[in-house]
Amino acid sequence: MSGLMLAVNIVLLAAGQLFWKKALTIAGGISLQSLPSLVMSPLFLLGAICYGAATLSWIAVLSRLPLSLAYPLQSLTYALVMLAAWQLFGEAVPATRWIGAGIILVGAIVVGLK
Repeated sequence: MSGLMLAVNIVLLAAGQLFWKKALTIAGGISLQSLPSLVMSPLFLLGAICYGAATLSWIAVLSRLPLSLAYPLQSLTYALVMLAAWQLFGEAVPATRWIGAGIILVGAIVVGLK
């Protein structure tokens, strides 16, 4: 159950970032003039909801797992967001980032070993 809650947390964090990125792309970036409409846009609000839910799930994770285990495993969010940015936004991801994501994955495996 703890692993599932951590996975939910990771997915919610990634989703929040992706919704915010899409909202910013649609808005053409951020400025003082665009800020009010940006923060009220459905995608931006959905990102904020994801982050709120991620915070609640993180509290649940922390109540069940040691911080020294949970926090390093949460780094999987970085690799997930990179993969999603490549797939969903067509972002170019150089080999060095793929290698970095691989290192994160290996690190998470090592941290998760009993």
